[in-house]
Amino acid sequence: MINKNLFNSKIWIPPVAVFFLGIVSVSGQNSKPKKDTLKEKEIDEVVVVAYGKAKRNSYTGSVATISSDKINNRPVTNITKALEGQVPGIQVTGASGQPGATSTIRIRGVGSVSASSEPLYVVDGIPFDGNINAISPNDIESISVLKDATASALYGSRGANGIIIITTKSGKKGEARVNLNISQGFSGRAVKDYEQVTTDQYFQLYWEAMRNGYQSGQISAQQAAQMATDNIVSGTGLSINPYGANYPKPVGTDGKLLPGARALWNDDWRDVLQRVASRNQVDLDISGGNEKSNYFFSLGYLDDKGMAIESGFKRYSTRLKINSEVKKWLNVGANLSYTNSIQQAPSSSDSKASNIIQAARAIPSFYPYYERNPDGSYVVDAEGNKIYDFGRYRPTAALQNQNLAASLPLDKNENKIDNFSGKGFMEFTFLPELKFRTSFSVDLVSFNEHFYTNPLLGQGKETGGSVRKANSRTLSYTTSNILTYDKRFGKHHINVLGGHEFYKYDYQIISGSRQGFSLPNYYEPDAASLLVDFGGNSDKLSLLSFLGKVEYDFDNKYFLSASTRADSSSRFSKDNRWGTFWSVGGSWKLSNEEFIKNLNFFNQLTLRASYGGQGNDKLLRPNGQSLYYAYQELYRDSPLAGEPGKTLEKVGTPNLKWETNLNLNVGLEFAILNNRIKGNVEYFERKSKDLLFNVPVAPSLGITDYPANIGTIKNTGFEFSLFTTPIKNTDFQWNVDINLSTLNNTVTKLPKGPLVVGTTKQLNEGGSVYDFFIPEWVGVDPSNGKPLWKTITKDANGNPVEGTTSEYAKATKMLQGSALPKLTGGVSTSINYKSFDFSALLTFKIGGKILDTDYTSILHSGNLGGRAWGTEMLNRWTPDNPYTDVPALSTKTNNWTSVSTRFLYSGTYARLKNVSLGYTLPSDYFETIGLKKFRIYVQAENLLTFYKHKGMDPEQALDGTTYYRYPAMRTITFGLQATF
Repeated sequence: MINKNLFNSKIWIPPVAVFFLGIVSVSGQNSKPKKDTLKEKEIDEVVVVAYGKAKRNSYTGSVATISSDKINNRPVTNITKALEGQVPGIQVTGASGQPGATSTIRIRGVGSVSASSEPLYVVDGIPFDGNINAISPNDIESISVLKDATASALYGSRGANGIIIITTKSGKKGEARVNLNISQGFSGRAVKDYEQVTTDQYFQLYWEAMRNGYQSGQISAQQAAQMATDNIVSGTGLSINPYGANYPKPVGTDGKLLPGARALWNDDWRDVLQRVASRNQVDLDISGGNEKSNYFFSLGYLDDKGMAIESGFKRYSTRLKINSEVKKWLNVGANLSYTNSIQQAPSSSDSKASNIIQAARAIPSFYPYYERNPDGSYVVDAEGNKIYDFGRYRPTAALQNQNLAASLPLDKNENKIDNFSGKGFMEFTFLPELKFRTSFSVDLVSFNEHFYTNPLLGQGKETGGSVRKANSRTLSYTTSNILTYDKRFGKHHINVLGGHEFYKYDYQIISGSRQGFSLPNYYEPDAASLLVDFGGNSDKLSLLSFLGKVEYDFDNKYFLSASTRADSSSRFSKDNRWGTFWSVGGSWKLSNEEFIKNLNFFNQLTLRASYGGQGNDKLLRPNGQSLYYAYQELYRDSPLAGEPGKTLEKVGTPNLKWETNLNLNVGLEFAILNNRIKGNVEYFERKSKDLLFNVPVAPSLGITDYPANIGTIKNTGFEFSLFTTPIKNTDFQWNVDINLSTLNNTVTKLPKGPLVVGTTKQLNEGGSVYDFFIPEWVGVDPSNGKPLWKTITKDANGNPVEGTTSEYAKATKMLQGSALPKLTGGVSTSINYKSFDFSALLTFKIGGKILDTDYTSILHSGNLGGRAWGTEMLNRWTPDNPYTDVPALSTKTNNWTSVSTRFLYSGTYARLKNVSLGYTLPSDYFETIGLKKFRIYVQAENLLTFYKHKGMDPEQALDGTTYYRYPAMRTITFGLQATF
C-alpha cells in the first residue's frame, strides 16, 4: 500500500515508481519457461555511429539507441518530444506545447554561454539542416545519440554538442509489405491553470484594496471604507456590476457583499479561448526488396489542433528511399523527402496583450465575453446574434479593447514551411576490404510567415489593420567522399577510414509590413495603404573538412580507436579559420577473458574509455540569432532626416578563434542472468575552454557587447542504464528499463570576475551557467503587512550586515541556486501477454529551480485593478491575519511581485509521459484478404504530472524562467495498425 504522505514530500518519484517496479514481484517464479522460449536479447547489436555502424559491446565510444517501437506510435508532432526519459545524458525541455514546437535538447550539460549548445542532427549519415518537424516519426527506424568524443569527433565542430543520428526505414528482403496506421484523438492542457478567486471573493478583496489605498492621514478608515463602497463599481473601480441594478453598490462598508447579492454571470475566459482539440494522423508506407535492391515509400498526414483557439499544425509528408546493387562492385542509393507544413501560431510566448495564453488567464470571469444587459441577459443585434464584449470600459490591466475570441478567427498567425531533402550515394567496392563512398545531400527550406490583424475588431481597428509577411530561403548542401579499409588478419582486425567533406549554407530573407486596409477580409500587403517597414538580408557559411579514423582490435578482446578531423570555418578570419579535433578510445571486453568466463556470471562485461577535443564555431548574438561574421566590423543602417547613415553594431574581432570542448568518458557495460539484466554505467567530464562569449560593455561606447574567447565551463556527471526482463515465457513477457543522469555544471574560469547575464542571472566562478541572481524574499512585516526583502550592507569596519527593506529597489541581489536539475531520468515498462501489449514511460527531473513570472501576473496587490487574482491572495495580510506570506492589499504599488525568491520554486517533478495499450487480432481472421497484422490501440501522452506548485507546467525554458508560454498538452489517441 502506498503511503499518502509520500505525495507531500519534495521528491515525487518513489510512489509513482511503485507502479512500474511493483506490478509483478515473484509471480514470475510460478511459471517455468521452456528453454527454447528464453531467447537471449542480442547483446552484440549493431548501432549506427559516425559514418557507419559498429557493434555495441566492442565500440569504444558512448552511444545510446532508441528503437522505432518507442517512437513511431507516439502522438507527438515533433520527434524531439519523444526523446525525453529515453536516453541517459540528455536533458529535453519542451518549453512550449504549441503543436509543431521543438524541444530544447542538451547532451551532457550546457557547453557554452554565447555559442550554440544545440546538438547536430544527422539523417541517414548526412548532417541535416532542414526543419526537424519535416521528419515524420513513422519514417524512423532508430535514433542514436552520440555523446562522447570518440562517437562524435569525426563530425568535428558540427558535433561539439553531441549528435542525434536519425536512421529512416528501408525496405527489407522479401514480399512487398503495406503498413497503414490511422489514429484519432483529442488534446487539452496537461496541467490545470492557476486557481482564481470567485467573483464574490474578487469584489470583496478589491474593496479592501481600495479602502487601504484611500486611507491616509487625511482620510479615516471609516471614510475610506465608504469611498471604496461608492467607487468599486464606477469611478476608479472595476467599471462593471455583475450583481445587477438591484445592487448598485454590491459591497457594503464592512467589506462584505450585501445580503442576496449574486453574480448574474460567470464567464471564464479559458472556456472560450481554450478547447478540447482534435488530433488526426494517417501514415501509409510500402516497402520491399530482393537480393540486390530494396525500397521504402511513405505518405503521411497530420492535423494536430492546439488547445488554444486558432492554433494547430498540419503536415503533409512523403519519402522515397531506394538502395540497389547495380554491379557487384557498385551500390547506389537515393533518399528523397518532401514535407509541407502549416502552423497556426498565435502569440503565446511573450507579454503582449494578444498572447492567447496570458489573455485566457488575465481577465476575471465577471467581465463577460458577450455584452450583457443589467439583468444579466445577453445584448443581441438586429438579427438576434450575441455581440462580443471588447471591454472598452475595462481597466487597462484587464486587457481593455481586447476579445481574442472574436478577433483571432479573423486574424492570421501562420507559418508555412516547405522542406525538401535529397540524399544520394554511390559506393564502389575495389576489393572485399576496400570501399569508396561518395555522397551528396541537399536541404532546401522555404519558410513563409504571414501575420495579419483584421481592421474590424480588436487592436487592429485603431490602425485599420496590419499585415506582415516574411519569406526566407535556406539552401545547404554537403558533399563527402569516404574511403574505408576493413581487414582481418587472424586475431587482428583493422578498420581505417579517411575522407573529405564540404558544407555550404546559404540563407536569405525578405520581409515587410503595411497597415491600413480599406476593405475587410483581404490579407495580402497589396490591400493595405501604408508602408511601415521593409527589409531583407542574407548569410553564407562554408565549412571545409578532412577526416580520418583508425580502429584496431585483437582477438575480439582489446579495442583501440583514434580519429582526427580538421575543419576550416568561414566564421573566423583567415588566420584562425582552421581547427583540428581528435579523439582516442579503447575498450576491453572482459567477458571474453578466461578468468571472467570461469565465474559463470557475466554474459557480457566491457570496460571502455575515451578522450578527445572538439571545436565550436556557432557564436550567437544576444538575441539568439547566429553571428556569421564576428571577425569583421558590422554596421547597421541608421538614417537621419531621410538621409542614409551608418552606426557601428559590432567591432571587428579578427583574433576570435574556436571554442574547444575536451571530453572524457569512462564506462562499464554488463549483462547477467542470460542477458535478462543488462546495464551501463558511465562517467563523463566535459570541459569547454576559450568560450565564445559576448562581453557586455558600457552603452556609452556605442555598442552593447563584443565577442571574445574568455572563460571555461566544466560539465561532469554519471549516467546509469538498466534493462531488465523479470518475466519471460511463452505467453508473457515483462520488461522494466531505468535510466538516470546526474549533472554538475560549473563555470571554472572568468577572467573579468562575475558577469550579469540578462535580468535574473549571473556568471560566477564556481557557479553554473544558469545561476539565479535575484533578491531574497524575507516575508511580510506582521506589524503593517508590507513586503520585506533582504539587504546586505557593510558597517564602518567593512563587515557585512544583514537587514530588511520594504523598498524593492534597495533589496540586495544574491545568488539563489541554479535552474539546471541535478538528476534526470526515466522509467519505462512494457508487458506483452498473448495478443495484448502494454507500455508506459515515466520521466522525471530532480533539483533545479524555476522562476515563475507567469504566476505574478495574477498576484498583484490591487494596483492592477481588473486583472484576475489567484486564490493565494485570500491569505493576504490583515490585522487578524498578521503572520502570512502575502502582503496587505492596496491599490498603491508595493512591488511585491517583483522578481525575488518568493516566486522561485523547486523544479523537481515527475510526468507519466506515455501510456499505451494495444490488442493484436488473431491473423486467422484476415488471411483471406491478405491482412498479416491488425492491431488496435489507445495511448495517452503527458497523462499525469506530479508537481507541488500547482498551476505551472514544470517543463519550462532551459534557463528556468517562465514567460507566458503555451503549456504542454495531454493527448489521448485511438488508432489501428494494419499490415498487408
